[in-house]
Amino acid sequence: KEDENGRGRPKGQIAELNQRLAEAEAAKQRALSMAEQTRRGTVYIISNVGSFGEGVFKIGMTRRFEPEDRIKELSDASVPFEFDVHAMVSSEDAPALENLLQTEFDDLRINKVNFRKEFFRLSLERLRSFLTAKGIEASFTMIAEAHEYRESQALGKMTPAEREKYHLRRAGGDDAL
Repeated sequence: KEDENGRGRPKGQIAELNQRLAEAEAAKQRALSMAEQTRRGTVYIISNVGSFGEGVFKIGMTRRFEPEDRIKELSDASVPFEFDVHAMVSSEDAPALENLLQTEFDDLRINKVNFRKEFFRLSLERLRSFLTAKGIEASFTMIAEAHEYRESQALGKMTPAEREKYHLRRAGGDDAL
């Protein structure tokens, strides 16, 4: 039999695909529900020097199995540069840890109106010292790589000819130079 577009698809195959799609959607909803029920997760401390300047950190949390996916998602969300990760702290009660940090540094919150904007102006050393004093182990990267930002700054100082050579090299055109 042909469908409305003139393609020959057995109704059984379409029904099977619809069933598999429904099962996949149900599994996704169960996974999301389970993630919402657990308090286990990762608190992250990230920066975006090119977008927000030095000394501005986002303190947030995710329950995702791969916390880096959340950082990538944030880097794709309306900011010109990628975020740098300074710390990822696994916790049995990530919402409580996130709240502890955000409450401690509330006076340093940048947006004092919308608390869903989790950006704070403080030193990374102060964050690290606070966690250490609370007995919370975390490995920190103290200096933001800010690769895209720093490279963009360097490109801005180049002549148009130098920028063209740079872009040719990145595109794999080394042989042309």
